[in-house]
Amino acid sequence: MPNDHIKPGQQDRGLTEQHRSTAESARNEAEQFRRLAEEAREVRDQHREALETVRQERERLREAGESARRAAEDARLAGEAARHAAMDAVHATAETLRATLEHMKVVEEMRRTLRDIRDQSNPVSN
Repeated sequence: MPNDHIKPGQQDRGLTEQHRSTAESARNEAEQFRRLAEEAREVRDQHREALETVRQERERLREAGESARRAAEDARLAGEAARHAAMDAVHATAETLRATLEHMKVVEEMRRTLRDIRDQSNPVSN
């Protein structure tokens, strides 16, 4: 036997010491594992918070985009209404010009008629 020179009490103490040492190592490893798990939880929580922040920012950007889209649509509608109003004004101006031209023709015709009447009434000037 290789341990024949060790007394039985010493052998038991050696095993007990070895068990204590193994148990201490296991406790140390368990503590280290617990710390690593805690750090992993903290990182996961930070990651979750970062994802939530990104999600909220994307939601704000989506809402801003939707507001910009509505504003652009309102501007387009206002531009369309202004175009229609301008076209109506152009048509009204054209109609006014036509009516003015007709009045000018009537006035010119009246002047000719008055000139003809005057020339017929006053034969001396011929």
